[in-house]
Amino acid sequence: MTAVPADPPATGRPSRRAVSRGSTFDPIFGFLCGAAATLLLATLTGVMISLAIGGWPAFAKFGLGFFTSTRWNPSADIAGGEFYGGAGPIVGTLITALVALVLSLPIAVGVAVFLTEFCPRTLRRPIGIAVELLAGVPSIVYGMWGLFVFAPLFSQVVETPLAYWTPPPFLGKGFADFWNNAVIGDLVPNGSGIFAASIILAIMILPFMAATLRELFLTVPPKVRESAYGVGCTPLEVVMSVTIPYVRRSAIGAVMLGLGRALGETMAVTFVIGNAHNFPKGLFSGGSTIASTIANEFAEATTPLHTSALIALGFVLFVITFAVLAIARTLLNAQRQA
Repeated sequence: MTAVPADPPATGRPSRRAVSRGSTFDPIFGFLCGAAATLLLATLTGVMISLAIGGWPAFAKFGLGFFTSTRWNPSADIAGGEFYGGAGPIVGTLITALVALVLSLPIAVGVAVFLTEFCPRTLRRPIGIAVELLAGVPSIVYGMWGLFVFAPLFSQVVETPLAYWTPPPFLGKGFADFWNNAVIGDLVPNGSGIFAASIILAIMILPFMAATLRELFLTVPPKVRESAYGVGCTPLEVVMSVTIPYVRRSAIGAVMLGLGRALGETMAVTFVIGNAHNFPKGLFSGGSTIASTIANEFAEATTPLHTSALIALGFVLFVITFAVLAIARTLLNAQRQA
């Protein structure tokens, strides 16, 4: 019989662990990632500080009047001299963005639900690609389409009938006054105004939100939906009780991103909003937004105070957009804790 050699005695030394080739670059990789995050924060802070410094002369001269007044007088030759009040553009920005969100969100949810629940497989991919392509159309194209196609049609079909229509007498004087003051306003049937700009914005942000919501709905595990169908739920009950609650955290972020795009949109709104600095007297009245005001007047600003007022409006838009994103983050954190 052949003797089996005994195991060598243990020396007590720990075995050496093989060193990975990439471990040498781990500190460099971590440094580059940290530098990228720091650069982003530094850029954001630099933009905010530069806008605040550039707009400080207007803030210092007009004080709260910059936020409460609609007087916008770039000429120093008129009695009273230069004065810039940004209340009109600020209110116009908020109204157009909110109305656009109200108009587009239900349709975006419907498109996303149709693509994920009801659309035949042969059409699902072409329609999805079409929605994504619409999200990438430049804003200037929407603006030109709104000016030359949508505005004349909107004036003929909607505004002209409203200009000659009054509420029925049985609705009472109070409703008539509300309708004329809050809706009709100083209606001039030319196709431009707050409501027309809101519709253009809704068309712009609709494919963006629809594409995002569709991708979110596709993340719902098929077994979850099949289980709901298995216990007798209808498609509406599955969507309302399973699909939307499953992705509601991410859906809030998608909606807020759409709202952020509507707040900062420039050229499409400039073409059809009417560009009036006063408070809008109704949804069909002319108005302006912060972005449209800057786009219209920045190249023609001949005085330092005029330039400072436009930069101050940019700072206000920056703060509004930052506040919207902060609210979205707060809602997400609250739902996560719940």
